[in-house]
Amino acid sequence: MNLRRRNKKHVEMHNSALNDILFILLLFFLIVSTLANPNVIKLMLPKAQSNTKAKQTVVVSINEKHEFFVGTTKVPFEGLKQALAPAVANEKVDPTIVINAEKSVPIEDVVNVMEVAKQIGAKVVLATAKQ
Repeated sequence: MNLRRRNKKHVEMHNSALNDILFILLLFFLIVSTLANPNVIKLMLPKAQSNTKAKQTVVVSINEKHEFFVGTTKVPFEGLKQALAPAVANEKVDPTIVINAEKSVPIEDVVNVMEVAKQIGAKVVLATAKQ
């Protein structure tokens, strides 16, 4: 006669809430990754009717203090050609320079950047904001 009880305990982990937590974390990281853009210089762009997007090879930004940036690197105007030449040389087909200029920047600065781009053999696109 076997008088011992046979109590086999089954260990279970309830993971129904785990799916919800993972889904919320996934949404959080997707939203945060689209909002975080560390390589941006804040500028107020002029508005245009047409869409002027092109393949962005190099971005040159000009802020209201007449400072020039290649990407996010501050470059004096005299060194702009030396900073742009290696970046444009890497592009074999149709090198393009996109100019982001603040509204208050004189057109003379934009034209000077266009002349530098012409000297190194690149096309120029002026970035504008949508209305």
